Amino acid sequence: MAITAADLMQATRLTSQGRLLEATRAIQRALAGHPEPEAPKPPAAGVADVTDVTYREVQRPPSDKVSAPSLPAGRSQAARPSSFLPHSFDFGGERHPYHLYVPSRSEADGKLPLVVMLHGCKQDAADFARGTAMNALGEQEKVLVLYPEQLRKANGMGCWNWFEPGHQGRGAGEPAMLAALVQQVAAEHDADPARIYVAGLSAGGAMAAVLGQTYPDVFAAVGIHSGLPAGAAHDMPSAFSAMRKGTGSRSTKAAAVPTIVFHGTADKTVSSKNADAIVDGQLAAWTARGTQLASSKQAQGAGARTAACTRWQDGDKKSLLESWSVAASPHAWSGGDASGSFTDPAGPDASAQMLRFFLQHRQRG
Repeated sequence: MAITAADLMQATRLTSQGRLLEATRAIQRALAGHPEPEAPKPPAAGVADVTDVTYREVQRPPSDKVSAPSLPAGRSQAARPSSFLPHSFDFGGERHPYHLYVPSRSEADGKLPLVVMLHGCKQDAADFARGTAMNALGEQEKVLVLYPEQLRKANGMGCWNWFEPGHQGRGAGEPAMLAALVQQVAAEHDADPARIYVAGLSAGGAMAAVLGQTYPDVFAAVGIHSGLPAGAAHDMPSAFSAMRKGTGSRSTKAAAVPTIVFHGTADKTVSSKNADAIVDGQLAAWTARGTQLASSKQAQGAGARTAACTRWQDGDKKSLLESWSVAASPHAWSGGDASGSFTDPAGPDASAQMLRFFLQHRQRG
């Protein structure tokens, strides 16, 4: 079968990114006339689809390992090489899978920051790593990147259970498991405990918000993409209602945590009113702490996917809160790689902006 122009463009893009194995496989699939992935099957009866109502499946490569970026030009080859491998974590009588990206490093790099990335529904760790391309940034900035993965027995759609009371508090449920996993990985890889951050998409964004509120002593900053504020729902019906209509501000309950929010204006799965509620809650929380914030607005990006970015800074000009409203963007990771699901490559780079925001902040002693 002949290779089409689209096939060549895909292979060229992968090659330019240094992903030679994936480029080779793309060409091999084209030559073999590999069929398009089948349309996703509807969920089994009784399994609720809480987020990502409209989606597309992304064909997996033969191995679910995502290639680690090569060493940057000029970097000492004496540095320990990078790796991206699957692992498991025993907690509460269950074995929880996760992937961990460890950048190439030398002794001079010292203790590294750690970013926790929480996938959305119908995703897994490897898929989310491909779509966000956070590993490449982790290599560039020398950051550990941890991708926990939800158990399908815990949620048939792979969603984090952010909407259930048993998973909304400190010391129990998924927040307790995730905090314990983060602390174990940080200890094993000598991460800087003052520079641990969490970000997520959709259900993962909602769980990131929960972690920021329940473990503000662990996470120095939070990134929420197309998500909801902590406490937005208490069961399945209220979850769907909050997703469709938005939810009121949780300002009276919010802990002041440096937070960056991304949300598309064309998101038909999770209302952008939820982004407003997160911002309102954080503004009230910082005010209650006596922190005066000054706001500024500017346009970011170009073309159809410009973003209206509002920043709130303290007296030292440090950004404590940011809201990125991405024009015409759907329920997808802004600026993501098309090799992963739920990505909008045309948007501003949410991964780069979140990492920039995170690295401004350290855990307050």
